This record gives sequence, C-alpha cells and structure tokens, in this order.
Amino acid sequence: MRWWWWDVINPKDEHARSVLTLSVLLLSVVWYVTMVRKCHKGRSRSPPGPPGLPLLGNLLSLNPDLHIHFAELSRRYGPIFKLQLGNKLAVVVSSPSLAKEVLRDHDMVFANHDVPAVGRLISYGGCNIVSSPHGPMWRMLRRVCVQEMLSKASIDAVYALRRREVRGTVGRLYGNAGMPVLVGEEMFSMVMNVITSMLWGGTLEGEERSGVGAEFQKVVGEITELLGKPNVSDLFPVLAPLDLQGMERKMKGLFLRFDGIFQSIIDRRLRMNREDEEGKCCSSKGSKDFLQFLLKIKEEGDAETPLTMAHLKALLMDMVVGGTETTSNTLEWAMAHMINKPDTMRKARDELDAVVGTDSIVEESHVPKLHYLGAVMKEVLRLHPALPLLVPHCPSLTCTVGGYTVPKGARVFVNVWAIHRDPLTWANPSEFDPERFITATNKWDYGGSDFRYFPFGSGRRICAGIPMADRMVMYALASLLHSFEWRLPDGGELNLSEKFGMVLKKAEPLIAVPTPRLSGPEFYLE
Repeated sequence: MRWWWWDVINPKDEHARSVLTLSVLLLSVVWYVTMVRKCHKGRSRSPPGPPGLPLLGNLLSLNPDLHIHFAELSRRYGPIFKLQLGNKLAVVVSSPSLAKEVLRDHDMVFANHDVPAVGRLISYGGCNIVSSPHGPMWRMLRRVCVQEMLSKASIDAVYALRRREVRGTVGRLYGNAGMPVLVGEEMFSMVMNVITSMLWGGTLEGEERSGVGAEFQKVVGEITELLGKPNVSDLFPVLAPLDLQGMERKMKGLFLRFDGIFQSIIDRRLRMNREDEEGKCCSSKGSKDFLQFLLKIKEEGDAETPLTMAHLKALLMDMVVGGTETTSNTLEWAMAHMINKPDTMRKARDELDAVVGTDSIVEESHVPKLHYLGAVMKEVLRLHPALPLLVPHCPSLTCTVGGYTVPKGARVFVNVWAIHRDPLTWANPSEFDPERFITATNKWDYGGSDFRYFPFGSGRRICAGIPMADRMVMYALASLLHSFEWRLPDGGELNLSEKFGMVLKKAEPLIAVPTPRLSGPEFYLE
C-alpha cells in the first residue's frame, strides 16, 4: 500500500508506516459499518464526489497540488463536491455564489476554522486569531489586532522601523550589484527583518536584532511546511496519541525554540520599562513597537476576556509565521511576472519616476499614488493568492450549501485559486495582465465583498493583516523597482509554475540580477 503524502513527510520510518497500515486494515470494517448506518439514518442530499476506498476514502487518489486537483474535480463533479479523507469529510466549493453562501450567508455557522493538531501546538493551544473558536476570546483578539496593533495609527507609528529594514535591503543589494541573487531569499530576509523590527524593534538593536531574525528565518519554513502536510492524527483521530509521523513532536520542538526567544524579548522589554519608570535608563524612551502596544493592553486588562501572556505570544507568533512567507512569496511572484513581461515593468517604473523622481528615494507616502503598481499587486494576488484554499472552515451546525447538506464538523475548503481563474469572470484568466484592474469599472478591492475576487478571504474570518500586507508589499516592491533594473542571469530561464502548500510558492526560486539605476550611492544608503 502506497502513502504518497507519508513518503514526503517521513520516508524512513518503516515501522510507523507498518503500524498505520495494520491499523487501517483493522479499522476498515468499523468504518464500513458506521457508513452503512449513517446512510440509513436519513435522506440528506450529500454533495457529489469521486468514490473512495473503505476507511481511506479518497486519500490515495489525491494529487499533491491540491488547488489544481480540486479545480479539476470541480469541472467533473460541479462547484461543490465532497472527498472522504480518512475519517474526515472534506467539502470543496469553487464558485463565487457558493463561496458567498459559506463566508457570508452562513457566516456564523462557518465562523470556526478546522485547526490541525500541529496548528494547535504552535498557537499556544489555540490562543491566536486563526485557531480560536468564534466567541468572546476570538473577538478580544480580533479587536486587539484590528483596533490596536494593526490600526492606521499603530502602523504609522512603526514606519521608521519598517523603512530602516527596506532601506537596509536596498543597500545590501547595491553592495552586490551585478551579481545574481535568490530573490525569494532576499525578500524573505527583508520581510522577516521588517516584521521582527516592528514587533520589538525598540527592544533589540544591532547584531542582537539580526541574530533573532536569522534564528526565526531558519524555522519559519519548517513550521509552515508542517502546517500544510496531511497528518494521520487529523485524518484518523483514534491514532492521534501515537503521533505516527512525529509531526507533533517536531512542531513542539520548533514551538519551544520560538517561545524561548519570545520570553527573553518580553523579559528584556519589561526590565527596560521598569528601569525607565525608575529613571535609571532612557534606552527605550520614545521607542514604539507592537510589543509595547501589547504589553500596555495586557497591563490595562479586560475583566471579562483579559489578554494573557499566552495570547500575547500567540499574536507575536501569528505575525512572524503568518506574515513572512505570505508577503515574501507575493513579492517574489510580482518580480517574476514583471521580469517575464518587460513592458509591465517599464510601465511600473515610469509611474515611479513620475511620482518619486530619479533624484529621490521611495517613501511610503508615495504608495497611494502608485495606481499601476497597485494593479500589479492585485493581479499577482489574483493569479497566486497566498493561501490558495484559504484556511479550512468547520461548520458548527449541519447546514445546506448549494442545495447539498454539509454536516457539522466537516472540513470546508474554499478554492479561491480556482475562483480567481474562472473564465466566466476573467478574460484570459491564466494571463498576467494588470491592465484588467486599470480599465475595470469594478473596484476589485481586498474587502471580501465581491466573491469573484477575495485573496484575503471574507466574512468575520477575513485576514486581519490586510492593511499591513498592503503597505509592506507595495512599499518594498516600489523600492526595489525604483532603485534597480532587474534581469535574468545570462542563460537563465524563467519558470512560473507553482508549488502547493499552506502558502503558494514558486516551484523554482527566482534568480535575478539587480543593476543600480539611480544617479549616486547616496540613494542606496539607509
């Protein structure tokens, strides 16, 4: 028996794989009897879908590129279909109207996410926004993020920290001008430095700050990979205590590394605050970062739903893990498409020269005037939404979607990748064409109100970090395009194919050569 997804995760653990195979065979009869009983209980109309094997369901027939595989199945079975994944029933919707039913019409029913076992581990037992069930705690966390930490005033307050890291990347690229660079790695490093600087930039400085960023950079990729892998513990809950793939064990190790760093930074900031109050130190005077905001909120407290230290750390984890790969991959995709279409890059650069000039540097205040570059970003997110299937939802009640019954506890995927490529909505849907957002009469914003285009989700679970993501991508992209010409290395080829995961990545990393285009070195200094 072949387990393609097991081979990817743990190809050497033959003993554990044998235990799983034996368990599957022993449980098959139980599964069959249970399914027969369910069929005789009622006459609910279940979504169509491919036939599966006893107990395993459709696991062995899944294609690793799930977003493409689901799009192909929707062409065969319709815009809503089901898959049996072990003991878990999955329902996939792939049309704007059905996405609207799930994310707006039945918003309360689908207000919870289907959180994997490793996701609960890395989120301090579900203390973050993504994992928390809908209720008072989730509302408190959402309020802290949207109204306090990610409000316009808070984001404005940490602009100096954001600017420092973007200018640092521009300077580093200038020092290696004419040499091929791995664009994705550069973008990841920059975004990681930007995020950690905004989180606690007033607490750590210099080499210590860089060292913490480098440590996080090593493990974020491992965390997002684990979050995107199928786990036997989720598919067969009865086997969860065995942790047959060792995924929970590995995630716990990564969690402890992060938590140790978080705790040391928090302790440092609390000590600095005490010293400031006693007049012994002025090192943090005037410094502003998100950690300072969060500690202030925690100290002020809320009698009914207080922000605990676990919540605070979980929010830091959200920012570090959730904001790095999504943002850096979007930047890499944007650079790849513009290198592939020189006319698009020329138009974006002409706009930058008109707004910024060639004798100055890009500031974030320029971004609202960069309409064509904004269209480039929207087109990148149309073709390559950061989370192609969003975060799976889990209905709290059995309900009807598209005339079919979706049972309580199912895992519901919204294939936003397929919706963004629907030829009924988009002309030449596979073509990269930012002009479609310039000439369109529709606003096509990120608010999630139009279910033909919602790269950040919709409803009450829409991404809380949209304002920050918009600013970071646009400011960084504008700075890179304004400061450098970009080309492929001699003999280089551009591959625009995708690699599915929790975050949608380029299958092959982009390698490009930056050449300075501004008149003097002073435009490349921090």
